[in-house]
Order: sequence, then C-alpha cells, then structure tokens
Amino acid sequence: MQEEIEQLRRYRELALKGGGEAEMAEQQKRGKLFARDRIQSLLDKDSFVEIGMFVGHDFLTEQEKTFGDGLITGWGAINQKKVAIMAHDRTIHRGSVGKIGRSKYCELLDKAVEFGVPFIGLMDAPGARIEVPQPGGVDHGFLRFSFFKRHALASGVIPQISAILGTCAGNAVYGPALGDFIIMVEGIGNMLITGPGVIKEVTGAEVTIEELGGARVHCQLTGVADFRVKTEEECFHLIRLLLSFLPQNCAEKPPHIDTGDDPNRTDDSLAGIVPTDLRKTYDVRQVIKKVVDNGDFLEVKADFARNAVTGFARLNGRTVGISANQPLYLAGCLNVDSSDKQARFIRFCDAFNIPLIFLVDNPGYLPGMDQEHSGIIRHGAKTLYAIAEATVPKLSVLLRKATGGGIAGSGGDKDLGIDRVFAWPIASKGVLGAEAAARVIFKQELESAADPEALRAQKVAELRQAMSGPYMAAAVEEVDEVLEPAETRKRLIAALEVATNKHEARHYRKHGIMPV
Repeated sequence: MQEEIEQLRRYRELALKGGGEAEMAEQQKRGKLFARDRIQSLLDKDSFVEIGMFVGHDFLTEQEKTFGDGLITGWGAINQKKVAIMAHDRTIHRGSVGKIGRSKYCELLDKAVEFGVPFIGLMDAPGARIEVPQPGGVDHGFLRFSFFKRHALASGVIPQISAILGTCAGNAVYGPALGDFIIMVEGIGNMLITGPGVIKEVTGAEVTIEELGGARVHCQLTGVADFRVKTEEECFHLIRLLLSFLPQNCAEKPPHIDTGDDPNRTDDSLAGIVPTDLRKTYDVRQVIKKVVDNGDFLEVKADFARNAVTGFARLNGRTVGISANQPLYLAGCLNVDSSDKQARFIRFCDAFNIPLIFLVDNPGYLPGMDQEHSGIIRHGAKTLYAIAEATVPKLSVLLRKATGGGIAGSGGDKDLGIDRVFAWPIASKGVLGAEAAARVIFKQELESAADPEALRAQKVAELRQAMSGPYMAAAVEEVDEVLEPAETRKRLIAALEVATNKHEARHYRKHGIMPV
C-alpha cells in the first residue's frame, strides 16, 4: 500500500505544477497569478477541495502534463459560506477548453444548482480547443456538454459571478455573459468574439486587443461588464464583498447583518443635498450614502449609463437593491442604456429576494431622433416590465421631479406595484413640466396673444404654482406619505419591516415575454 500512496503523492505534486516550469514562467512574465493561487487568494483559508485533478492526463505515456485538462474545479467557502469555483489553468493547453474540461465545467455548475450555492468562474481562456479526432475515433455522445445551457438554466437559481483575468474569447465569454456579474481586471482582462487578426483580415481595420475588448470598453461603452478593478487582489476582494450582500440561492433571503447603525437615525444634512432649483444638479449617491447603513454602497455598472445609479446597500442590516436617477448626467433623463441597466438590476434583485428602493428625480425620457431610432420604446419597456413583474417589496422616494413616462420608468408609479411611495416636500409629479404643459394647454391663446412671451411666462408661473409640491399627488393616493428628508432612512426601514414577508400571487404561466 505504501508504494501506491507514494505514487498518488507524486501525481498530486505533478498536478500542482500545472503545465511545467516554462509555462508557469510565462504566466509570471505576464504579471498574472497561477490558477490555484487565484483560488486560494479568493477562498477562505484552507477551504478549497479540488475535484477532477487527474482528469484529462495521459497516464500511459505521460508525454505531456495535462492534469485537469486546463480547468481546475472544486468547492470552497467565502465568508464561511460554500461556493462552487472553477479556474482556467493557462499553463495547460493555454487554458483552452476541451471536451473533458467542458464536462468538468458542466458537472460543477449542475452540482452548484443542486446544492444551492453560488458559482464563481475565474476566466482566463482563449476559447474552445481545436481537437482533431484520431483516425477511427468516435466522438462519444457523453462528451457533448453545453455550459451555455447550464448557465441559462442556473439563471435566477444561484448567483453566478465571473472574473475576467486574461484574454478570453469565444465560448469563454458567452458563459460569463449568461451569468449575473462580470468583473474585469484592467490591463490583463479582455473579452472578445473575434481577435484583431481576424478583424484586420476581414475589414482591414487595425485594432489592439485592449481597444477591442478591454475593461474600459466593456464597463463604460458596451455595458457587458459590471465592475473594473486594477489588480487581481482587488478583484477577489470585490467578489467577497458582492457575495456578502447575496443569498446562496433563490430559496433563501439575503443575509441579515448587524451593522450597528441606528434604524431610527435621522440626518438633517439630506435637505441640503438636493437643490430646489430644478436646473441645478447634484450627486444622488450622496443621498444614498446618507440613508443606508454606515454609508456603505456597492455600485453596479458605475461607468455605464451614468444617468442611472444601481447597487447594493443595507437598511437595518437587510440587503436592498437601489435604483436611482442621477441628475449629474443628462439631468437624470432615461434613455436606452439606462433602461437596460436598470431592468437587468431589478430582475436580479427580484430573482434573489432583494427588496428594491427607487429614488426618483428625472424630467422624463431623453428626447431625440437617436434615441427613437435606437428603440427607446422597446428598451424603456424593459424597465416597466421588470418593475411590474417584481414581487419583492418595492419602495419609492420622489426626491424632486418626476415627469411623464419617467415616473413609471423610474419606479415612481404606484400602479406598477410599488408598495409605498414617499415624497420629499420639494417633489413634483406630473405628466408634463410647467413649461411643456403651458405650451400644450394654452397653445391657441399664446398664438393669438399680443405678447406671447409675457403670457407664456404668466401661465408657466401659474402652472408651476399649481403643480408644485407633492400634495396633489398625496390627495389622490399617488403618494402615500410626504416626509422630511431627514426621516427618509427610518421611514424606509419601517416600511421594509412591514413588507418583509410580502407574498404576491400571480397568474399561472410558463414565463412572461420580456421586450428584450
């Protein structure tokens, strides 16, 4: 027996060396961690249990070190909670995904769903491996696995987080795209479907990998990724932080943590953040941080569609998802990209039992031919659909202005299923702003007036006086409570406590059809 034990130890030692010293030196040269080092850096100490270490290795000839078939999989813990984790090993087959590695990937994801634990992918793969069948060989059916299907079926069941830690292409990017959150490391993380060489051959255009699919591109321009960080260590810290807000699966509620922040705390400084002058801007994140526990707010897609702010925070220790208009950009107008951003975030929160808080301050949808031709109707409908379909507790605060379709598109319309609508004393809510309303209502009078400009100013002033304040909306139950800004935190917490066991029955259906 001792001889066999020594053989096992030798194989384990060889497996831990990956593809060999030359390949490991190349990984170091690129300034990247090894796959197992990445796993150990992310997980709680000594919690990793590897599975499939010997998969894919040729034990007969041992001409090439291919332990794990370029993919490391296993189980571990983050914040003392179990997770499934996989990492591409770039030192074996350059991290490319072969049939056996794909089988490992799919089995891990299947088991993660069965066990109800989050799935973490540390991605560093150029895509599918080109495998030439041997003469007389048979492509066995049991090796035909699709992790695309697994990711799709796991969606809304368990959280799925991917870290892009190298140049990833083809099927190595569609898996993450089918998940929930993507984190990219600047300088080393890239996502693309076709490389610069193919683009040059087909179109003649010359472009670098970074210009084509770097972290800035996907976090700021395309919205494919949710976070960008400077180092791998920062990436692993962010994964741990993100998971601290989330439940293990859709059957659980998010974790309740004692943050030590008084639920009855008020903050008089809130009244000074939002200007009463509608033409002046402010940073809505200042409002968020004053209201939530200890000012802790994890913003999602911070660089994309900056006219909207989405992210996670806690109120009295309970995780909440916050969706807010951002007056700093485009005056907080809704557009194609912000609609996509908010709809996706709302759907995630609803899938994982995370209550939603909407902070509303916008003049409506961004006007213009570009937006109309880009399909603002279809994209805007995504947000309406997501809000209406969500069954978690939904609370809204009208901070300042809520106009036209922007009311519903920002979560301020009670008829979309908002459980409580609060308003600050400076809030106004209407189909049109005073200026636009005056042009429509008094069109004929203005056209025939001796001094149209003077009459227009008079009518605007009259309408603004009549429309100002939230009290007309409160009188017809469109607003449930007008509150002082300082009271916002404790009123939201009290409303969440009442709604914590909310259950909303729905018609039977296979699934709805979101206007994607």
